[in-house]
Amino acid sequence: MPRGNTVTSATYADLLKNHLRPAIKSKRRGLLSTGVLLQHDNARPHTARSTVATIQDLSFECLPHPPYSPDLAPSEFHVFGLRKEAMGGKSFRSDEEVQQAVHEWLHSQPKYFFFLEVSMHFPSAGTLVWNAMETT
Repeated sequence: MPRGNTVTSATYADLLKNHLRPAIKSKRRGLLSTGVLLQHDNARPHTARSTVATIQDLSFECLPHPPYSPDLAPSEFHVFGLRKEAMGGKSFRSDEEVQQAVHEWLHSQPKYFFFLEVSMHFPSAGTLVWNAMETT
């Protein structure tokens, strides 16, 4: 898909029918007859009626994805709200500018920032990490 285009249910259905299915047919012979499992998030293009109909027409199956489930480890989830807040309202002209901004933001965080979730889930490990940080 060309950069800057929006994924819609029509473009996603086209990708499934005219790109994914032929690629599976040519590269993984037999997989179409044994079953194709898809797992994607609950974005509107993935859950639209027309997309669901296309998936059924292709005899693909979708694995469930719980709503609001992060695609990352729960221990990393706290980072994203704060990063989103820090980046809010900014415009970037390239992927490199985004990467640089995120890199700078991550490096500006205090040491303990990255151990917050560790100490919540594993209190004794968090205490050990915190004590080690205090001595450095």
